Amino acid sequence: MLLERLETVNAGVRDAAREAGRDPEGITTIVVTKFHPASLVRELYAAGVRDFGENRHQEAQAKAAELRALDLTWHFIGQLQSKKARQVRGYASVIHSLDRPSLVDALASDESTLDCFVQLNLTDDPARGGVQDADLERMTEQVLSTAGLRLLGVMAVAPLDEEPRKAFARVRAASERIRVLAPGAGFISAGMSADYREAILEGATHLRIGSAITGNRPDHG
Repeated sequence: MLLERLETVNAGVRDAAREAGRDPEGITTIVVTKFHPASLVRELYAAGVRDFGENRHQEAQAKAAELRALDLTWHFIGQLQSKKARQVRGYASVIHSLDRPSLVDALASDESTLDCFVQLNLTDDPARGGVQDADLERMTEQVLSTAGLRLLGVMAVAPLDEEPRKAFARVRAASERIRVLAPGAGFISAGMSADYREAILEGATHLRIGSAITGNRPDHG
């Protein structure tokens, strides 16, 4: 069943890319494996998946350590405490959730380069994570001036009360603003299990897909 779900999503990504007049090879599907065991990651790895997403540091760190022999790219996609930033740097290749100046400062490094996205909050609720629209340029400039960070682009989650395509059109507009400051930062992390087609139609390059591939989460206590 797992591999069938994976192929269904891959086919959906190809169809949406064709609909958008885009090359499917330019789209990275990140399989979100939170609450799932390392054995599921191994099974997906055997099927060719290399990009995995986690949003809880403790679980992600343990899973990455257990699977360190595999050639995996770990994407940290959840809200990140500044005090955990150095530890996350130890295993994650990409962080999708830069949402405040103190976190950017905490991730600075003279030793290695970490890929990252600035997270844009598409709602008025500060608890949702992400910078407000008015702060996007300021945050972008801070990332660009911080040692050890390479800005890939913008990340966002579509609000539940907004039509996804409309929300992702706002993300595309934000991406264009970032590219004025950083012409190479044209990537867009957007789209999840229920709305990845709309995200692709609005230019998403990185999809964060969990249950559509992994199935329901196992019980976790």
